Formats: sequence, structure tokens, C-alpha cells
Amino acid sequence: MPRRRVAAKRVILPDPLYKSELLSKFINSVMKNGKKAVAEKIVYGALERLDARLKDKSKKTVDREDGEAEGEDGSGRQAFDSSALLDIFDQALDNIRPNVEVRARRVGGSTYQIPVEVRPSRRTALAMRWLKVAASQRSEKTMAQRLSAEILDAYDNKGIAVKKREDTHRMAKANQAFAHFRFG
Repeated sequence: MPRRRVAAKRVILPDPLYKSELLSKFINSVMKNGKKAVAEKIVYGALERLDARLKDKSKKTVDREDGEAEGEDGSGRQAFDSSALLDIFDQALDNIRPNVEVRARRVGGSTYQIPVEVRPSRRTALAMRWLKVAASQRSEKTMAQRLSAEILDAYDNKGIAVKKREDTHRMAKANQAFAHFRFG
């Protein structure tokens, strides 16, 4: 922690396509070696794939219900707008965000894992990091495909990133007995 003053919070501009600060932060988190154009291509590609998957799903459900599929554009597909995609992305991140985590603390000669509540900004940062790592561990061919599949899994409350959050919560619950070491 700084001794003199608190570090200033940097202003992040919203991304150019969806006008979302959250998506802009995620693009920055995906970025490697300063290659923002590559990161944007990956994230926007993942959102396009997600849009296509959702259109296919909605078309199949409409086909089953009516027998005649007639979407908003007359082609049998229901048009998803950018706000719906951002809502799905935000809901997926909400399903990944942890409420509590464990922190190591030395008391006496022993190290205890103490459960602590996570600050909102750290929650979002952890969720983005876990989503990115979980997507990179998947077996699809391109990173955009992996990312769209992981976002869809997180939206459905399954997948590697959601499992990571559940493991973190389980670890905090198991170490609840050491919560009294939190302060002092």
C-alpha cells in the first residue's frame, strides 16, 4: 500500500463497437504484449460466434414450437442486438464473480487460510482473469471459439470458470473457523 496517497483510478474508455467499459476492460485483460487489435479481434469474434449460436438456438426452439419459423427479419432468425449480447456477457461474468476468497495469514508459527470478502473491483478482475484462463484451457481450435463457448457455459452456470468460483467459495467455507483471525 502506498504511504503518501492512494493511486488514482485510471479512466478506461468504452470499446468502440459496443460502447461498454466492462467489455473494454475485458479486451485489455485478453491483450498480450500490447497487441490490442488482436485482442479486439478475439473478443469481437467470440461475441459474433455467441450471437450466431444464440440465433441458431432460438431458431430451433421456434421451429419446435410453431412448425413455421418467422423471425423479426423474415428469415426465420430472431435478431439479437448488441445490448442482449452485453447482457449475456455481463450475466456470465456475474456467475463467475466470487463473493469470498481465502487469504494466507501468519499467526504465531502457523499460516492460516482466512476467508475475506472480495472488493467489487477485484471481483470483476478475478472473473475476467478466470474466464480468460478457462477459455485458454478449452480444446476448441481458435481462442474466439474457446472464449464464446466458455462465456456460454458461464451464462448457463457451468464451465471451468464457474467451477473455479465454486472451489474458492468451498475453500472459504471450509476455513470459516479461522475467520476470527481476520483482524489484528
